[in-house]
Amino acid sequence: MNQTKSNSPYPELREGFKAVRQYFILAGIYSAAINILMLVPIMYMMLVYDRVVTSGSQSTLAMLTLIMVFLMSASGGFEWVRSMILVSAGNKIEQNLRDRIFDASFKQALYTGGAANGSQPSNDLSQLRQFMTGNGLFAFFDAPWFPIYVLVMFLFHPLFGITAIVAGIVMVGLAWTTEKVTTSKLKDANTEANWVLGQINGSMRNVEVISAMGMIDNIRRRQQVRADKVLQLQTSASRLAGILSTLSKSFRVITQSLILGLGALLALRQEISPGMMIAGSLLLGRALAPIDMLVGTWKGFSLARAQYDRLGQLLERVPSEAETMSLPAPHGNLYVEQIFVTPPGAKAPVVKGVSFELKAGESLGIIGPSASGKSTLARALLGLWPTGGGKVRLDGADIFAWDRLKLGPHIGYLPQDIELFDGAIADNICRFGDRDAEKIVAAAQMAGVHELVLRLPQGYDTPIGGSGGILSGGQRQRIGLARALYGQPRLLILDEPNSNLDDQGERELVAALQRAKAQGCTVIVITHRTMVLMGVDKILVLKEGLPVNFGTRDQVLAALVPQAEARKAAPG
Repeated sequence: MNQTKSNSPYPELREGFKAVRQYFILAGIYSAAINILMLVPIMYMMLVYDRVVTSGSQSTLAMLTLIMVFLMSASGGFEWVRSMILVSAGNKIEQNLRDRIFDASFKQALYTGGAANGSQPSNDLSQLRQFMTGNGLFAFFDAPWFPIYVLVMFLFHPLFGITAIVAGIVMVGLAWTTEKVTTSKLKDANTEANWVLGQINGSMRNVEVISAMGMIDNIRRRQQVRADKVLQLQTSASRLAGILSTLSKSFRVITQSLILGLGALLALRQEISPGMMIAGSLLLGRALAPIDMLVGTWKGFSLARAQYDRLGQLLERVPSEAETMSLPAPHGNLYVEQIFVTPPGAKAPVVKGVSFELKAGESLGIIGPSASGKSTLARALLGLWPTGGGKVRLDGADIFAWDRLKLGPHIGYLPQDIELFDGAIADNICRFGDRDAEKIVAAAQMAGVHELVLRLPQGYDTPIGGSGGILSGGQRQRIGLARALYGQPRLLILDEPNSNLDDQGERELVAALQRAKAQGCTVIVITHRTMVLMGVDKILVLKEGLPVNFGTRDQVLAALVPQAEARKAAPG
């Protein structure tokens, strides 16, 4: 395995490019035809100068001109076809890798608690596709034809060939220098730019808090420090690249002029014809043009390589899941066996040694002080965060053994921070799947939000934004509850579902949970408020991640009352 990785970095990404190798082979064939035909105008000019001008034959001129126009038209057609081939290759690569990269970036964001810049991989893939249709890649196909042009120049005169070789070495040296002095700076600049972009996205999500408390100047200053560093690095790289690009172009023009002078000297000595004198200069320009283009577009190459590396590293960090055998739809029997859970980025477990068992249709309330690990436990029960020890089993199977796409419809989840999505209320409730009006209305009725939705301007078709738009916090929470209840899930986990509800809303929530239980759904509720606890069968008490009490609702509540009274009676 290690040997494979060392010989073939980012094997999964390389396979995606190998899948379109036939496109690159075709592009190489057309590049060969294009570069051969690029000799046509040079030969045309030389023949006109050496044959037509000296002979005065108009018929020869007409025939040569017709042949030249036909061949150059074909060359233009070949260039267009090559461009379309590379466009198709880029599109194919994006189509082949798009789903895999989206899944990997989604999982990375999940495992890092959303800290990763989830949009960057998709942007990298899109920009990599765009690079493949630009002039920089054409230069890669044309540069290998440098030896052919040099060979033709040797046929004209050995000094022409030697001059071309020396010029090519200098140009390659300039390209190598450009890569060395700019790559690290551009890589650092891109890292900083991604950080700034992530901070800006975070600021936009919290714009109300920033505006209300006058934090905008502080936030802007914090971001501008890193933004100024991006500008400094990019400016430095661009200046160096600009200097080297200017040197490259100036050297090419000077060399072409010098070889013209060399040709004149050789023509005066009658070692070559006058036509060869001019043809040699044109051949050198054509031979050096791809190398000059490589120098000029090296920033694009550096960025493309950095994008390729980031995508490859992402796919290695988040390997694709092996296909597992389909399991039957769950009934909702939940077994938690001595689990330890460490949140992404943390070093010590937050949940320690939690065990309990719920039969299908039973309900559990989880309570405890803030930072006691309740939300972390919920994510582990859902299989979102891995356990460092122990197992969470649904109907006897490890929760991680389930195919998430097949398990998802049987799971209902309402997180503390309600996230709705751009679209209609109906689409949010049915989880953006195929609209089933009966199921949508049933879920809304169970969540006690049906009448509220009907009073909105467009009912279930009312569009809302990601922040909830026209909905209040309590309404958003109830729409989120309807989404969790959609399709009669077998396992329902609610994290502080009543945080934004009034007394009436809380009573409707208790009724909704009772209806879900009556349908055989296993319900877990995390809450600080006691009204919801009246409808649960069992209670688990967490303190600093440890289970300090577990039992039936009445047993646990009875034990909590004396403890609360003792704390009130304690001095101080």
